[in-house]
Amino acid sequence: MPRMRAADAAVKILELEGATQAFGLPGAAINPFYSAMRSHGGIKHVLARHVEGASHMAEGYTRAKSGNIGICIGTSGPAGTDMITGLYSAMADSIPILAITGQAPVARLHKEDFQAVDISSIAKPVTKMAMTVLEPAQVPGAFQQAFHLMRSGRPGPVLIDLPIDVQLAEIDFDPDTYEPLPVYKPAASRRQAAKALDMLTASARPLIVAGGGINNAGGEDELVELAELLNVPVVPTLMGWGIIPDDHRLAAGMVGLQTSTRYGNASMLASDFVIGIGNRWANRHTGGLDTYCKGRKFVHVDIEPTQIGRIFAPDYGIVSDAKLAMLQMIEVAKERNAAGTLPDYTDWVAECAERKRTMQRKTHYDNIPVKPQRVYEEMNRAFGRDTRYVSTIGLSQIAGGQFLHVYKARNWINPGQAGPLGWTIPAALGVLTADPTANVVGLSGDYDFQFMIEELAVGAQFNLPYVHVVVNNSYLGLIRQAQRAFDMDFCVQLGFDNINADDSMTPAKGYGVDHVRVAEGMGCKAIRVSDPAEIAGALHRARELATEHRVPVVVEVILEKVTNIAMGTELDNVSEFEDIAASWSDAPTALMMLD
Repeated sequence: MPRMRAADAAVKILELEGATQAFGLPGAAINPFYSAMRSHGGIKHVLARHVEGASHMAEGYTRAKSGNIGICIGTSGPAGTDMITGLYSAMADSIPILAITGQAPVARLHKEDFQAVDISSIAKPVTKMAMTVLEPAQVPGAFQQAFHLMRSGRPGPVLIDLPIDVQLAEIDFDPDTYEPLPVYKPAASRRQAAKALDMLTASARPLIVAGGGINNAGGEDELVELAELLNVPVVPTLMGWGIIPDDHRLAAGMVGLQTSTRYGNASMLASDFVIGIGNRWANRHTGGLDTYCKGRKFVHVDIEPTQIGRIFAPDYGIVSDAKLAMLQMIEVAKERNAAGTLPDYTDWVAECAERKRTMQRKTHYDNIPVKPQRVYEEMNRAFGRDTRYVSTIGLSQIAGGQFLHVYKARNWINPGQAGPLGWTIPAALGVLTADPTANVVGLSGDYDFQFMIEELAVGAQFNLPYVHVVVNNSYLGLIRQAQRAFDMDFCVQLGFDNINADDSMTPAKGYGVDHVRVAEGMGCKAIRVSDPAEIAGALHRARELATEHRVPVVVEVILEKVTNIAMGTELDNVSEFEDIAASWSDAPTALMMLD
């Protein structure tokens, strides 16, 4: 039996499990693991500037492609605790990432050793498994179980904590006979698929809600095939945006209180049946359940049994991997289509399309300072169908969800439940690491951008070129808008007179941080825009600079400080603070022409 250090066995298992991309920071307690990676030579590594950043890079890497598992590495003390936000974000959205931490020696775990912390106990609530391996011989089994859990059922993150003496100890391990554990995925039966379609075809105005679980299952093609077979409109959730192209004739728009289209909400309210596939009925999608559920029946398909009925009791629930369920439904639908027994939903599809054509928000403003809607209009013009948007939370992301267009699965990458500020830069770098040829565009407000701005240096160091659009209103815009209910504007202003401002910063005086200088100091390129007529040229120039220099390029657009973006408390009570489009010239990049 071959003998090797436990750390070498662990690294070999990463290779055998197909997880060969890591993000992290070396430290004293994890150095044996880094030495094993160095000896192995097959594990790629990106050196982050902050361990939370490494965890979000791992998220971006996993989210970019079905089957990917990103790895983040650090010590168990401050590095492990820094990873918690990334683990929470991954757990909330069913994203498998593997966190590996280096720990104090086993004999010193209870002696308050330097940087020793019970990271497995801290991480347990936000992982599928978190364990400190106390016996060297258990290392292979721990990693084998980690990959099994990350991939089985509802995917999610795992943390393995390795005391330094455990890493260094020699164990018996035969890599030639190592086998990954079988992955468990529940599958819908034919009878269940038939029952769901019976309920759907008994309705007059059905909708399919397509969630992020379809992405996780790699089922985007099956979703479109099923929708086309049934001729039923599709509402993507924020996590599922792009599963069906926005300009597909059956794409009915997003539904929700914030990241939603007017026509999407209207079609949901007009429907009488909804089948949700791989979604979790998030509260910002549903709003009040009385309004959301009234007058319609529901079928819910989800891989996790405890999700069925968690938010409300559907009329029928199916525990299944999304792709496997849709394959069964497709088989049944094809048979019924051949027999001529599927209903004709042509009129209902036309109704949804007419709402999509007429219910637009205005985007074309020539105001200075710039109104944010104009930025998204120009982004739609400048960036092509293959663009992969990365964003996190705030008015910038909400407006992006209302005005941008997404045409492919995994081309909108966003932490749906956790929404941690600072996520966008490291996640974008993770996406690029997974797909170096991708046209990646980050979207941030100024506060999200500032949270982890140091990770721009990672993009410069590792030549990860992308365009990052920063819409700068020098405000915590979403919180300020929420404070309207309390009649206050308190502790949300980010602007100040920068004592280092000169003529080059004139358009942004009073806006505080000079993002252009900071980005350039990180080794990147940056452009500042304050006139809407200059946005298009800046976006095109940014793409040229990213291609030429192979670094991130920041386009900062100076916005008016206060803009209220459409949102509300119920699907039928969304406040429209800005103008509604009355003609094509009001919304020239809309998916369908108003006139």
